[in-house]
Amino acid sequence: MIVDLPNASTSAVNQRLIEIREDVGAMALSRVLTLVVVVPEDDAEAALAVANSASHQHPARIICVIIANPRGKARLDAQIRVGGDAGASEVVVLRLFGELTRHARSVVTPLMLPDSPVVAWWPTETPKDPAADPVGAMAQRRVTDCAAAEGISATLKRLARTYAPGDTDLAWSRITLWRGLLATTLDQAPFEQVTAATVVGGEDSPSADLLAGWLQHRLRCPVSLVRSRTGSGLVSVRLERGSGPIDLVRPLSDDTATLDQAGQPRRAIALAPRSDAECLADELRRLDPDEVYEDALTRGLPKVTRRRMTMTDAVEDGLVPSPSDARRVAEKLSETSKKALRSAMVEAAPEEASSSADAVKSAVLDRLDSADPS
Repeated sequence: MIVDLPNASTSAVNQRLIEIREDVGAMALSRVLTLVVVVPEDDAEAALAVANSASHQHPARIICVIIANPRGKARLDAQIRVGGDAGASEVVVLRLFGELTRHARSVVTPLMLPDSPVVAWWPTETPKDPAADPVGAMAQRRVTDCAAAEGISATLKRLARTYAPGDTDLAWSRITLWRGLLATTLDQAPFEQVTAATVVGGEDSPSADLLAGWLQHRLRCPVSLVRSRTGSGLVSVRLERGSGPIDLVRPLSDDTATLDQAGQPRRAIALAPRSDAECLADELRRLDPDEVYEDALTRGLPKVTRRRMTMTDAVEDGLVPSPSDARRVAEKLSETSKKALRSAMVEAAPEEASSSADAVKSAVLDRLDSADPS
């Protein structure tokens, strides 16, 4: 259900929310936080779709603040969305005109859920200082997305300079799976020190910068950043050790990565890019300061070396793994897995129907363990 309230006031919006609640039931009792989204008009619907999807894990009151025309007479046009039009939340859309565009905090405050945490999210334009922003100052958590900024490097430097506990960025959430895989790999034998690391990522991928900063701060070793073409995202990580490198590679535009390390068979790993809704849901899950992000942004990233060479040159020089080789390996591993599955299904005894699933699983694992994809 969508209710439009043109030329409204915050008291009128609150009153209408109460009326709707009485009509449809106690829809707000399960809300756990207030999510304030500050977004331009053209990007509002896309941002609301992401917020609605994230709200299925964290039911919230979503207040979408759209800074419309700053000229002319002060006016507030509101819209309330509940039910199927609001995911697991209730959505209040506020379009501010005239003088009101400079008083977003005063407009938002009466509509926030009482005695609940507040999270501020800027899906596109990153404020100069999120913690000092009028809306950001109200929030326990402040979520930006510097991937949407025009000058990514300058934006990262500004976010590091103005960092305050509670700040985070969706570019950081996008590398959660990468960090988990790398940490798990280093937890396995041989337990050797990493002497150097190289991260490859697109020109427009701040996630590559943050991953390099995280590696530098955690491993205390030289870390280099090599740029790939725009739109390629995070491509690969190489960790140098005495026994040989560890290579985690996700070929361009693929959802599968390969992990290669000395003494271990090559493996194909599902590593699809995370959606904005997944990343936002992650950030809504915790309301305490993210010290690991702070260390990566403010301490590790300034020490990262940015190589003045393309990914192609780095591959030719043997400094980073080849995405093309990784794709061929992944395809070969996939074909080997399919053949093993087909063979195991044929070999599974028909009379043992009750245990056929276990028989197939055991046969597949035996064949994969003996397969050599190299």
